[in-house]
Amino acid sequence: MAGSHEAGAAGAAEEALRTPRAAGLAGVVFALLLAAVIVLVRLAIPEGEHVVTARGFTDPGRRGALRTALALVPFAGIFFLWFIGAVRAHVGAAEDKFLATVFLGSGLVFTAALFGAAAAARAVLDVAHPSGTAPPPASWDFGRHFAYHLLMEYAMRMAAVFVSSLSVLGHRRGVLPRPLTLLGFLTAVTLLFAASNVPWAELVFPAWSLVLSGYILVVGGRTR
Repeated sequence: MAGSHEAGAAGAAEEALRTPRAAGLAGVVFALLLAAVIVLVRLAIPEGEHVVTARGFTDPGRRGALRTALALVPFAGIFFLWFIGAVRAHVGAAEDKFLATVFLGSGLVFTAALFGAAAAARAVLDVAHPSGTAPPPASWDFGRHFAYHLLMEYAMRMAAVFVSSLSVLGHRRGVLPRPLTLLGFLTAVTLLFAASNVPWAELVFPAWSLVLSGYILVVGGRTR
């Protein structure tokens, strides 16, 4: 019985050691995919352009970039969900329930908003118009503005809540160092107040995810 108990404990410990590395790998893939999506969308549908953009949308390069970005979005969402689950497992069972709920809820809302923005952008591609011509101005303006507002204002603000709650939770549990906690707060402030007004500011979220994932990978490697 004692041997069986020790074997079970060893197996549980081995499984626990796998969690940080899984979180790091999922976070790295998510960060790279989201950064690629943001760059491709901004290049394919430039913000602030109107009729000129609609006419330029017939450019095969822009359409191809947008289609590539939309193809990457589901995978970015999948890896983000894996990242959430693995990080929660890494934080442990004694986590703050309030912060854990905010952390999980904001992550799920971010994923939903990301998918909604992708659906709006896809609607711009699929709107009925003769092949090789620009989409109708009304359809173009609605789809473009809807996608941008959903991604830059709503999704990125949920990302700010996600980052800040995880930073506080990680600091309280002692699983995140102070510099990484401060970086998380700076990222959250940027996403809250600059993402909707400063072009490309939303890239701080995948950058933060990449840094956090790298830290988790290093810590997981040392633990092993």
